Amino acid sequence: MASVTHNLLRLYHFFLLVGGIVWAANFLPRMGVSLIEAEWLGPYLGVAVAAAYLSQPYGKKAGLADIALGFASIASWLWLAYNFQFWILDIAGATPAKYIPALIAILTLMEAIRKVCGLSITLLVWALLVYGLFGYLLDPPLQADRVSLPGLSFYLYSDTNAIPGLVLVIIASIVIAFIVLGKLMEVSGATQFFTDIALSVMGHRRGGPAKVAILASSLFGSISSSPVGNIMSTGIVTIPLMKRTGFRPHHAAAIESVASTGGQIAPPVMGATAFLMAEFLQISYGQVVLAALLPAVLYYVCLFMQVDAVAARDNLKGMKRADLPKLGPVLAKGWIFVVPLAVLIYLIFWGNMTPGFAALSASGLLLVLALFMGRMRTLEEWRRLVIDGGATIVPLVLIAGAAGVVVGVMNITGLGQSLSFVLARIGENWGLFGMLLITAVLSIILGMGMPSTAIYIILASIIAPALVNMGIPILAAHFFIFYFGVLSFLTPPVAVSSFVAAGLAGADMWKTGWAGMRFSFVAYLIPFVWVYDPALLMDGSWPAIVLVVATTLAAIMLVTRSMAIRLAGAVSWGFYLAHWLVAVAIGVSPIILGAESVMAAMLAAAGIGWWLVTGYVAARKERTEEAA
Repeated sequence: MASVTHNLLRLYHFFLLVGGIVWAANFLPRMGVSLIEAEWLGPYLGVAVAAAYLSQPYGKKAGLADIALGFASIASWLWLAYNFQFWILDIAGATPAKYIPALIAILTLMEAIRKVCGLSITLLVWALLVYGLFGYLLDPPLQADRVSLPGLSFYLYSDTNAIPGLVLVIIASIVIAFIVLGKLMEVSGATQFFTDIALSVMGHRRGGPAKVAILASSLFGSISSSPVGNIMSTGIVTIPLMKRTGFRPHHAAAIESVASTGGQIAPPVMGATAFLMAEFLQISYGQVVLAALLPAVLYYVCLFMQVDAVAARDNLKGMKRADLPKLGPVLAKGWIFVVPLAVLIYLIFWGNMTPGFAALSASGLLLVLALFMGRMRTLEEWRRLVIDGGATIVPLVLIAGAAGVVVGVMNITGLGQSLSFVLARIGENWGLFGMLLITAVLSIILGMGMPSTAIYIILASIIAPALVNMGIPILAAHFFIFYFGVLSFLTPPVAVSSFVAAGLAGADMWKTGWAGMRFSFVAYLIPFVWVYDPALLMDGSWPAIVLVVATTLAAIMLVTRSMAIRLAGAVSWGFYLAHWLVAVAIGVSPIILGAESVMAAMLAAAGIGWWLVTGYVAARKERTEEAA
């Protein structure tokens, strides 16, 4: 039995990867097979559910019950595919032939979500299902339209505004293509290439290994859909290096977790979320990347400055140049990873190619180059690409199914309008800032334990419309909820990224979690800035963009300096808080004084000047003490 279930699971994973490529590359119409999206994506979701039961069995090993539940799920979705075109024209109600397979499909999906994606998202979706059935018993404004169990189940099962709808289409058409590219990069050696690049550029500097972690994790993280996967890929190298050169274990773990998580907000790929956002908002991919650029740069500037301050405080030296790889040989050996990424960006921006097809084209080019360079020639490498790649797809497809339930319930019950009304009332009573605080907390809570792409899908469906109805620009609203959703990876009590990194470092999890929040503090603040001043998202005149960058950068510089010297015990709490107050005043000055205010520019210049002067004084004092 064990060999049967093992081979069946490998077959499911193989189908998920290869079938995903076939769909994303639009091969079926070219072969003369014409399918409506739901006719393909329903059974595809059924296979992901079946894989979930075998990978997370009820017993120690998968058995007949796990196989049977998987077959039941596949059969129910195949029934949808077989009848879908007829049901489109069938105006009759939800008969047993419709809602019984629907119930089987939904219940097996929900259990698979619990097994693979965790309890938090499962409870959220179950709560919405219960609301869909009994929400009519509530008082306004949360009172729902009355829906029967057969009606609700069949709607969620078959309507293109529900499970087999937009979210699953985006995952299958775009995200899976980038999963393939990221997995091929990983298997063919891109992780080592990015790490070697970072070592050659940053390894010799003060606190070099930590700066290597920042650069390597940001490069690899932007094409990876998982901060945890990024940590496990680059962290196994950078965390031991940081500890070996004197970084405290919880600092080493926190730096790696913040750097890896930041890859999800770093262009050009942003863990594939950039393409999801473009599809949701019906705007170009270039607009999303341009908007994401400045906040991502400020995120990493803040982390880099804090790492440098910690290294200076603890007198942590860089690595010896003789022990580091040379940049020239690294590029000569790893150019095969640069070319496909350049081709990817070219095809998307100037080649008028869909993101999914562009990613598959870049993957094909990388595969050819890898084979030419003597890589990808062992069965183990192909197993990691195809089987492990298929396993990576399972949670994303299940999350897409969960998001389809969320969207479907909101549509059929009117919950979306009710939430918008409630948040609008909160905005009226507490003001915009109060509503943003509540939204930030909700985004962190709802995002805990989910992949970044899933976080965005859920939050864009539930919360973003309410922010837009409050008058916030749509791009600013979507970036706001996305940033705070990603921060769930760093925010205790869950803090998945920090806890995984702590395990690699042998560090205390709670110390790592709080240190991670401190190192990423700018990400908790700047979303509020772009809501009030969209110039930070490149939405404004060039003077306004330059000013908001200058004031935000000055505020970051002052806060990071004050945090470093306070942790060293060099200043009083009063001096530390004064730095914070001045930094906040500078940061919000364009909002208060105007987007192109000369006074705000003068404040930014004064803040940066103060940072330079105090840094010069500290460096001179350090040199004097060393000479003595």
